[in-house]
Amino acid sequence: MLRRLAVCALTVSGLIACSANADEATVRQALQAKFPAMTVESVTRAPFAGLYEVVLDGEIVYTDDKVEYFFGGNIYDIRTMPPRNLTEERSGQRIVQVLNGAREFAIKRVKGDGKRTLYTFEDPNCGYCKQLTRELVNVDNVTIYTFLLPILSQDSVEKARAVWCADDRARAWDDLMLKAALPEGGKTCATPIEKNLQLMRRFGIRGTPAIYLENGRHVGGYIPAAQIEQALNSVTAK
Repeated sequence: MLRRLAVCALTVSGLIACSANADEATVRQALQAKFPAMTVESVTRAPFAGLYEVVLDGEIVYTDDKVEYFFGGNIYDIRTMPPRNLTEERSGQRIVQVLNGAREFAIKRVKGDGKRTLYTFEDPNCGYCKQLTRELVNVDNVTIYTFLLPILSQDSVEKARAVWCADDRARAWDDLMLKAALPEGGKTCATPIEKNLQLMRRFGIRGTPAIYLENGRHVGGYIPAAQIEQALNSVTAK
């Protein structure tokens, strides 16, 4: 998204010198006027002088209170060591809010006590997704929400529909990914595929699998069970 904008250089001293009279509504109105083809989803004061955090077409960016300068990138709090990536934290908070609200569009599998949470976006014909399913067999005490993302082919779409319309979606998914077995009966029903494609675009997902933790952190694509455990434990330890 940032390639669509002319990004200006910005200095902290320049920001501090800006007028403090602007409010969120004024900044939002000014930004929407400057970028009418884009959606200003929210504007809030950043936790430091002179900056506003803006969610523009799903991406966090920053502007000054005169809306004269605009930049994208990560902001770090270096008062703590190691430095905190404030932008990443805020992005994670937004992502997890969306994921929590979209659970009805995912296949839910509960393993063990299910206390930990993992979100995955997968295509039924994706080789790495099948490897991920095999790795997840060795991960316990987790609730997995799998969003069907059939982006590879029409065959992927048909398989995703078959799984979603099965009586037991979790079992149908595991049977397909582990045994290459489709559910019998060929039932039809409404699916969340289009909703999941919207999530893909919103999160900037470019391939499958895509894995997110319960704090909204994206941990990449296929990773082995040991790394999944490490990632899950990094959340529960905080």
